[in-house]
Amino acid sequence: MIRFINPANIVAPASRYSHAAEVGANARWLHISGQIGVNPDGTVAQGIEAQTERAWLNIIAILEAAEMGLEDLVKVNAFLVDREHLATVRAVRDRHLGDHRAASTLYIVAGLATPEWQIEVEAVAAKA
Repeated sequence: MIRFINPANIVAPASRYSHAAEVGANARWLHISGQIGVNPDGTVAQGIEAQTERAWLNIIAILEAAEMGLEDLVKVNAFLVDREHLATVRAVRDRHLGDHRAASTLYIVAGLATPEWQIEVEAVAAKA
């Protein structure tokens, strides 16, 4: 269904992701809006690890509602406001994705829509 591409003649990915992902014909596509570290009750999770975890739990809930799973993720984009939190963000992502190496881009940004938000994660999934 999803073929991950990491050519041997270019530098290997910097962490656990793939350089490209190809989706076969007749797949259902799901574009997930940026998910933030806000709990179901509307409170903002405290700290970068908790906010990253909540963003991933939101993505998982959306995937489940679409009858998909983490294994259907094709591309993940993360927007982080502090480069010092990179290791934490990667650790939470890797814990959720395991060996699934979706294509991925990480952006360091000056800020998000609300000052309390430290991370936003958007994703694209596909399933036949």
